Amino acid sequence: MANDKVQQVSDAEFEVKIGSAQPSLVDFWAPWCGPCKAIGPVVEDLANEYDGKVNIYKMNVDDNPVTPGKFGIRAIPTLILFKGGEIVDQITGAVGKAQLVSLIKKAL
Repeated sequence: MANDKVQQVSDAEFEVKIGSAQPSLVDFWAPWCGPCKAIGPVVEDLANEYDGKVNIYKMNVDDNPVTPGKFGIRAIPTLILFKGGEIVDQITGAVGKAQLVSLIKKAL
């Protein structure tokens, strides 16, 4: 991963990382998913812009099937915004940066 501000998160550590008071945006993705690759650079930009304000995570759904199943994720990319471990909102599909910024602002 080129951007060290975007962290990988696994099923095992998900609850702990997402439970923090700071908002967390989780990008559920897979390496074979074209739209996931398209939205990747946008997610990295957001990690730079919101560094210190929002935690940005990526979860590979192939390697971590438990968490996506828990949240009923059927399509990727799906980005879910959490605050204090609770879902604030989510977006499915390769959306533009403006939509993701407005998503993040809901938790700030």
